Amino acid sequence: MRSVTILVALLVAALALTACGGTADRAAPTKTVTVAPPSATSATAPVSTPTALPSSAKAPATKKIRVPDVVGKNHQTAQNIMQAAGLWMLQEEDVTGQGRMLILDRNWQVVRQKPKAGTSVTPEATITLYSKKIGE
Repeated sequence: MRSVTILVALLVAALALTACGGTADRAAPTKTVTVAPPSATSATAPVSTPTALPSSAKAPATKKIRVPDVVGKNHQTAQNIMQAAGLWMLQEEDVTGQGRMLILDRNWQVVRQKPKAGTSVTPEATITLYSKKIGE
């Protein structure tokens, strides 16, 4: 519930800032971030008190995910593949440098990704997909 409240507050702030006006000439390129779905814990779930680990126990290792290769794929398909792999922190960028927003993801093709395919990352890692409109 808390994450939903934060998301709503961010959206309201973004709308307020865009309503302030300004010129498109001075606007910075737009980047889009895909946010992970809410976790299994919610306001109705019981809250457990953290306990200290015995000095002999090690903290569990963070699960690593191998980044899939999505270069050459339709942008929407690339996003689906990343999310299916457990990678939800996705940024997208117009590789032409025109700063266009990727509104219809199916009209774009991924030409580069960061980090590269095969790299092992944590689930919280940000993946950037650099795309261009199909036919450009």
